[in-house]
Amino acid sequence: MKIKHIVYALLILGFGALVYYRINSNKEQAGAGGPGGGRGPGGPGGAPAMRVSGVVATPREFANSLAVTGSIEANEQVEIRSQVSGQVRSISFQEGSQVRRGQVLVKIDDSELRAQLAQAQTRQSLAAENERRARLLLEKEAISREEYDVARAELKTAQAQIQLVRAQLAKTSIIAPFSGKVGLRAVSVGTFLTPETVVTNLVSTDPVKITFSVPEKYASQVKVNTQLTFTVAGSQEKFTARVYAIEPSIAAATRTLQLRARAANPNGQLLPGSFANIELPLTVIPDALLIPTQAVVPVQNGKKVFIAENGKAKEVMIETSTRTEKDLLVTSGLSAGDTVLTTGVMSLKAGSPVRVALAKSL
Repeated sequence: MKIKHIVYALLILGFGALVYYRINSNKEQAGAGGPGGGRGPGGPGGAPAMRVSGVVATPREFANSLAVTGSIEANEQVEIRSQVSGQVRSISFQEGSQVRRGQVLVKIDDSELRAQLAQAQTRQSLAAENERRARLLLEKEAISREEYDVARAELKTAQAQIQLVRAQLAKTSIIAPFSGKVGLRAVSVGTFLTPETVVTNLVSTDPVKITFSVPEKYASQVKVNTQLTFTVAGSQEKFTARVYAIEPSIAAATRTLQLRARAANPNGQLLPGSFANIELPLTVIPDALLIPTQAVVPVQNGKKVFIAENGKAKEVMIETSTRTEKDLLVTSGLSAGDTVLTTGVMSLKAGSPVRVALAKSL
């Protein structure tokens, strides 16, 4: 009986010693990792430092450029029409051919007008003779001054009638207003033309014009004589053009500024109406700060980034302007030498401990 009691007592003592050991062990671990009890690998309180990547913002020269789209237009373009009505007597151009300025393209039947001219010339001859006789009679005081003035007015009217008919005769010859290439004709010999009928199109394509627009925030950075490059669909060749005109005001509807450049086109490769992808150089910034786009976090009030400061993440609001393929140009908020965090930015909070692996400096 005594041995049994002794065994029970030993078991109870052993179990109590085990419980006491576990309690003390847990207290020691809590004391080592709790507040004021020591430092973990991430900093005070044992919070682990988040491993992130970052870059050091370094000022460098940045040739700012803007990618926009535009349209290629003919240097000069006009619809060829007749100023008078009449039947087409002859056509003096080949479709798709080059014509020179002043060349007759279409001749309209002018037989009726020539008859009117002959009639007017006869009237002028008669009026001139009447005016001569009236002048002689006036010199002899055989007629009054008023009668002579009537004869002289009839002569002036006949002369004006001749000028009018000759002007109408000139309009029966449709001429090219400038040198260029004519398109497809829409009339044939014998067609009755009216001023509403389009005969053909005349286009001058060397040089060509490129019309495009830029957002208003870049308005102060565009200048006349700026050389730009552009490409067109179906060709890998880069063409050059030079800005020669800028609109004097911003378009209120689109908040853009329209520009026009001119490009040489000796081989006719650039066709009016084509779409152009334009790269427009802007001002050169000697000490620009650029950061990777993945470092920027959009927020309600703008944009923010995280920088590393004393082993912790710090939230900084920034302002940006130009975006390149990989980077953003920072205009305010960052200073040269700041370490900008580029990974884990969506899960970071201000004050979080970080361990930064630096990439190549910007």
